[in-house]
Amino acid sequence: MNKPDKKIGQVVQTAGRLPAHEVVYRRLRDLILFGDLTPGQPVTIQGLTERLETGMTPVREAIRRLTAESALEFQGNRRVCVPLLNADNISELILARQWLDPHLALRATERATLEDLDFLTAIDSDHDNAIRKGDLKSYLELNYKFHKRLYKIADAPILADLADGLWLRFGPSLRVVCGRMGTQNLPDKHKEVLNAMHARDAEAAARAIREDVIQGMEQVRHALEIEAAQH
Repeated sequence: MNKPDKKIGQVVQTAGRLPAHEVVYRRLRDLILFGDLTPGQPVTIQGLTERLETGMTPVREAIRRLTAESALEFQGNRRVCVPLLNADNISELILARQWLDPHLALRATERATLEDLDFLTAIDSDHDNAIRKGDLKSYLELNYKFHKRLYKIADAPILADLADGLWLRFGPSLRVVCGRMGTQNLPDKHKEVLNAMHARDAEAAARAIREDVIQGMEQVRHALEIEAAQH
């Protein structure tokens, strides 16, 4: 085992006793989820090993898992890339998310404690700060964190896993589109969601999150349609 592997192992033992391969998987997943790996741009397994400062074995295992989740695809010659999406792909994702996210928001509203609502409000406050500062990375991470927390509160693990898996499919393209538009021009219906949840109006929360999802995804689809027309 090389030194980077040992270093990761030490971090794991102090931060939750996760195996090294799980730590590497989560780090690589985040690189994909938040668009640090550009869609369509091949990267070598060796390059990922150096970037993650670990050995080949956990990187290969992480790639295997993420390929099975359709978050990566093999390019041959020890290269992988994040799949490119087209407008039709986004249409499918919209169809899936406009049912999953509202249903999970509805369940979350029915089950949320005051502590849950305070936690969501804190995330939204940080999210607003990221928008004002034009901090794209924080914007993306906090946007995901808000939805992820809703999924957890909903207490529907099978549906939550499905919804979470969709983020791996559109997250990289969302980063590209958001980078072009800037955070000030991005939709944000989180306040409406929170107001509905505080009022215990589950239907209103579901409607607000549906609008949030559709507006964001439609912007991605529109950008991909323009890019396709230019080529």
